[in-house]
Amino acid sequence: MEILKEGGVTAPKGFKAASAAAEIKYKNRTDMAMIYSEKPCTQAGVFTSNIVKAAPVRWDKAVVTDSPFAQAVVVNSGIANACTGKQGYEYCGATAKAASECLNIPDSAVLVASTGVIGKQLPMDRICAGIDAMVPNLKGDLESGHNAALAIMTTDTHEKEVAVEIEIDGKTVTIGGMCK
Repeated sequence: MEILKEGGVTAPKGFKAASAAAEIKYKNRTDMAMIYSEKPCTQAGVFTSNIVKAAPVRWDKAVVTDSPFAQAVVVNSGIANACTGKQGYEYCGATAKAASECLNIPDSAVLVASTGVIGKQLPMDRICAGIDAMVPNLKGDLESGHNAALAIMTTDTHEKEVAVEIEIDGKTVTIGGMCK
């Protein structure tokens, strides 16, 4: 395995990213990210066993368990959408629907994530505006992936992203990622 010197979520061919300043919590700061795969992806996930699960955790577990594929991820920072009850879960569905309509993919293929303040409801008008702003700016370059990693930071001191190359059955495979 070789860890690449540069790269994150857009390192693998066919993956694009974008970010936007949707003013979820602060003005003039990117606070939304989108990752999109040109082709449907096989998905997997590891989820908390805690009885208390944020709405995006419940939504994403359903996508991983029940959907035949995933193709996009929408992340907001500033508000965690945790401890938000039925309305918070409905907001996950509304986020996925807004992304699916812009990307022309099923809403069941959209994963959602939120990080930030617990117990506040999402400003869905800003979330939807952020999605609308990001879709036309999706790009597969390293800068777009890097900017997506920056957009999901809250109290972090630096972005977290990585890309690795491994060989599987004689083929070089690139894996890219970012995390909070």
